[in-house]
Amino acid sequence: MTLQANSSAAASGHRILIAMAEHLELPRPCRLMLTAGWNLAESLGIPVAGYFAGAALDGRDAGMIAATAVVWLTVIGRKAITRSVPGLLMISALVLTVQTAVVLITGSVLFFLLQFPLANLGLCLLFARTAPTRKPLVAQLAAEVVALRHPSHHAGLHRFFQGATWLWAGIFAVSTLGLAAAMALEPVKVFMLLTTVVTVGGIIAGTGASALWFFRVLRRHDLRVRFAVG
Repeated sequence: MTLQANSSAAASGHRILIAMAEHLELPRPCRLMLTAGWNLAESLGIPVAGYFAGAALDGRDAGMIAATAVVWLTVIGRKAITRSVPGLLMISALVLTVQTAVVLITGSVLFFLLQFPLANLGLCLLFARTAPTRKPLVAQLAAEVVALRHPSHHAGLHRFFQGATWLWAGIFAVSTLGLAAAMALEPVKVFMLLTTVVTVGGIIAGTGASALWFFRVLRRHDLRVRFAVG
């Protein structure tokens, strides 16, 4: 009888440990907002500030150079201080470098506009390259931007991160085709407006679809998200 009780208690404890291991963990809300805000600031805010500062001093080309310079200085600083560079920051640096090179080499309005579909094409290829691997880009971004911790061995979660990475690759592919068509058919002002609409709309649609998919995966596999202690 005692052996059965001990065995039952051990099995129950084992199940509890497994359940605890299957939790996903986020930083506490204030820490979460700080982490996400800092990642977005260094990847998007700092380059935008650099662009406006450079453009105010010496026009569009100077703005592009300034934005590229500050984002690569941020990359170097990150590498020197933390020994690692977040994926979102690296993406921002690579995209800005391509855009700046296109603008400076060609100097034409046509190629200035071409940078937008080219940037989306580059993002499409980047997401597609990592989607079938053991480290899909969406999983890396979730870990870096919002500090999500999750069981790395969980097959269901891994399939989700792979699928979500393919989803974003598809969104950027559609954006590339849409912007290329708009560049060929529409005047410059309309094209710039469509670029903003397509970019913002794609991000909102992709984020919403990814979030809904993520919560469905959590329910299907009986996973829980909790905030870190302390």
